[in-house]
Amino acid sequence: MRQYLHTYQYFNTATLKNHIKNYNQSELAELFIGLGEQKFRAKQCFLALYQPSLQSFDQISTLPVSLRTKLSEAYSLFSIETGNVQVSDDGTRKFLFNLADGMAVESVLIPSELVADDGHPKRLTLCISSQVGCPLGCKFCATASLKLRRNLTVAEIVDQYLLAQQSTDKPITNIVFMGMGELMLNYDNVMKAVEIFTHPDLQLLGARHITISTAGILPGIMRMADENRSVKLAISLHATTNVLREKLMPISKAFTLQKLGDAIEYYYRKTHKPITYEYILFDGLNDSELDVQRLAKITRRVPSKVNVIPFHPIEFTNPEGFAAELTPTSKEKFQRFIARLKDAGVTVMIRSSSGEDIDAACGQLAFSRVAEQHN
Repeated sequence: MRQYLHTYQYFNTATLKNHIKNYNQSELAELFIGLGEQKFRAKQCFLALYQPSLQSFDQISTLPVSLRTKLSEAYSLFSIETGNVQVSDDGTRKFLFNLADGMAVESVLIPSELVADDGHPKRLTLCISSQVGCPLGCKFCATASLKLRRNLTVAEIVDQYLLAQQSTDKPITNIVFMGMGELMLNYDNVMKAVEIFTHPDLQLLGARHITISTAGILPGIMRMADENRSVKLAISLHATTNVLREKLMPISKAFTLQKLGDAIEYYYRKTHKPITYEYILFDGLNDSELDVQRLAKITRRVPSKVNVIPFHPIEFTNPEGFAAELTPTSKEKFQRFIARLKDAGVTVMIRSSSGEDIDAACGQLAFSRVAEQHN
C-alpha cells in the first residue's frame, strides 16, 4: 500500500524547482550556505516569505541588497498567479490560479454564515487544491472530468493561501484541503505545506484550523497516524455499502469499507483525534432508513461527526453513465435523514452550498465558467 501512495509522484516538475517556497527553513539554511551566506539569513528570509503583503524580494529589508539580488535572479517569489476571480451572491470567491507551466487550479474562499459583532463573517475558510485534476474518477465530482495532470508543489499549495489572503482585509481563519485532487497522493508536498502553515514563527494558522480530506487512501491515513499529524482528518464516505461506494468512488474497489474502518480505528488509537465523515445525499441511493442505521454504526467505531452535504449537479462536465443519473435528495428527505441521524445519537453538521451560482460548491471545481467565457 505504501507503493500506491506514491503512484502519482512521477510528473516532471523541473520547470518549477526554482520557486523559493518549495524550501522549508532548514532547507533554506543549506541553500544559503551554498550561496556563501550566513545561516541566520535563512530564518530572516523564511519569516519574510510568508507575509501576505510581500510582493518582491526587494521588500525583504532584513536581507542585504546583494542577497536580495541573488534571490531575485535565481528564484521566483510566487509559483502561481491569480487569473479569473468570480464572486458569488453569497460572498464566496472562486480563484483560477495559473501555474508556471501553463496549467491551472481553482481555490475557493468561503465566508461563514455566522456573523461576528463587527458584522463580518466569524470564519473565512479557504478550500485548497493539491493536484491539477484528479485520478480517482468519483462520479459526483466535476474535477474527475479533468483527469490527473500532475501534483502541485509545496510552493503552489502555499501560494494559494497567500494570494487569496491578499484579496481580503480579513484574515483567513481555516484551510480545508477539499479542492482539486486527492491530497494523499501528494502526501509529502501537502504535509510540507501544512508544516509551513502551522510553523510557530509564522503564526499563519493553528493545526486545529486545518482539515485534510481524503477519499480513503489507506496508506496516507496510516502514515498520518504514525506521524501523529495534528491537523484534522475528514473522510469522503458517501455510501454505507461497498456496492454503492464502488459505483460512486472506484477507489473503493481497492479500499473497502471494512479496510477503511480498520485504518480509521488505527488512526484513532494512535492519535486520539476524532474523525469527520463527509456524506453527499443522492436521491434514492444513500438516503434510506437503512443508510441511517448503517451510517450511525460506522460513526460508533471511533468518536466522529458527519457532515451532510447536498449534491451539486455537474451537468457542465457532460457526465455519462451512472454519473449522469445522480440527482439531489429532496429537501424533505434531506431534513428527515438528518433528523434520524440525530435521533440515532450522531453528531451532524450541514455543509452549506456556498458558491453554487459560480460552480464553486462542493464537487464543482472544473473551470466551468472560465471555459464558457473563453468560448
